[in-house]
Amino acid sequence: MARQTFQIAAIPADGVGKEVVSAGRRVLDRLAEQSGDRFAFEWTEFPWGCDYYERTGRMMAEDGLETLEPFDAIYFGAVGWENVPDHVSLWGLRLAITQGFDQWANVRPVTFLPGVTSPLRKADDTELDWVVIRENSEGEYAGLGGRNLSSRGPGNEVALQTALFTDKGCERIMRFAFDMARKRTVKKVSSVTKSNAQQYGMVLWDEVFDRVARDYPDVETESVLVDAMSAKFVLHPEQLSVVVASNLNADILSDLGSALAGSLGLASSANLNPERRFPSMFEPVHGTAPDIAGQGICNPIGAIASAALMLDHLGLADEARMVDAAIEITTAGGVLPRDLGGTATTDEVTDAIIAALSRALLDA
Repeated sequence: MARQTFQIAAIPADGVGKEVVSAGRRVLDRLAEQSGDRFAFEWTEFPWGCDYYERTGRMMAEDGLETLEPFDAIYFGAVGWENVPDHVSLWGLRLAITQGFDQWANVRPVTFLPGVTSPLRKADDTELDWVVIRENSEGEYAGLGGRNLSSRGPGNEVALQTALFTDKGCERIMRFAFDMARKRTVKKVSSVTKSNAQQYGMVLWDEVFDRVARDYPDVETESVLVDAMSAKFVLHPEQLSVVVASNLNADILSDLGSALAGSLGLASSANLNPERRFPSMFEPVHGTAPDIAGQGICNPIGAIASAALMLDHLGLADEARMVDAAIEITTAGGVLPRDLGGTATTDEVTDAIIAALSRALLDA
């Protein structure tokens, strides 16, 4: 069988993004080296981010989307630095890619790893495992609105931020969530809403959810207000399997889930264009961490787990599970970075994951 070579665009961007993307690449390259020449990764790294903005006035090249489009996937680090306003850096790079490539399904697993202490008491004796499915193209992050009337003088400016909910956008993310639930041990979808206060967009969300649910009679459902769902994450997480929510609500809830699992440094994510008209993008959820950037002590697990999601997307499901298993072996063995209460450096955590992976590959 001819070797399959995957073309991957790497965008480390800013801060610890550079360190964790490097760590993830090391893991994937070792996996490829030991694949018996079945597959390989060909990397093209792009220097986009806040440093690039300082030089050019842009977060990415003007033809950035056209440049990225032929790639099989995008491996992203983290974006944002003090020299660029956050809304400029985010919309100029990460959101430019997710919106431009219609990466409408954002998958954010909440994974409780062995050896990692959770602030949840239930995590000590209850198996917890759920995934947040985030509508990634519209909702509160649609980018609609504007600022005006500043000419009236101080205190008179008005800003409008419009949340966009479409029947199509709601339906496709909900069907994605139901299809995922059917593959899980616990076949349940929890819809997050705020329709008691947001009487237009979120009522449409609820109506579409009820309609879609009728096509999945084998999947249990519930519809929960976002404030009540925040409480459920803490008090009754054992009741969760697949949680589907709008752009803003899922963004907040998934971060809460990762914190409950032990650290934002653990959180992986996939920004998917399920139709595969465009490349999908894989990234850790954490930020650029300016306080520790460049010190070699950041947590690479979220980025490496995101690489596992990328492997799954590329059709390498067995290899993805092996990477996940190597992460579990590493944390169970007590090799933990500082945000998880350990002392291991970025390289030491990565080395331990690669060692566990190499042993598994030799035994396979």
